[in-house]
Amino acid sequence: MVAHLSDFSIAKLLTGEDQSMTQTQTLATIGYMAPEYGREGRVSANGDVYSFGIMLMETFTGKKPTDEIFNEEMTLKHWVNDWLPISTMEVVDVNLLSQEDIHFVAKEQCVSFVFNLAMACTVESPEQRINAKEIVTKLLKIRDSLLRNVGGRCIRQSNLN
Repeated sequence: MVAHLSDFSIAKLLTGEDQSMTQTQTLATIGYMAPEYGREGRVSANGDVYSFGIMLMETFTGKKPTDEIFNEEMTLKHWVNDWLPISTMEVVDVNLLSQEDIHFVAKEQCVSFVFNLAMACTVESPEQRINAKEIVTKLLKIRDSLLRNVGGRCIRQSNLN
């Protein structure tokens, strides 16, 4: 099974009980949209990469970019970035990683690599962001490294399709 993420940029606005209107303008979700979209309305694959990076952070922290603890001065991205050099354990969701886990070191390294990938996805300048092909390559390397370190077997890419 292969997961696919998509945003069709369509929002339905209910105007009455049986009436609806479809808005086909690109609508971004606060907290996930790339800075260039917010500033200039510029839509690109690089903006999708930015949103993917935020989604990775959300997945591995258990926090949403719209949570009350975040605001214009302290975003999810800034919070993760501030803690990463100090300790991955300060930002990772406690349900994902426990120091009692027999594979703790390997899993912590994996999560650290994922957070670093998320940071590469959310670089302010769209031109300096990692591209989608590089993301896939890095995710496969992270997966393979984790499986090697915990004694699992690596799955060939052809088996993923």
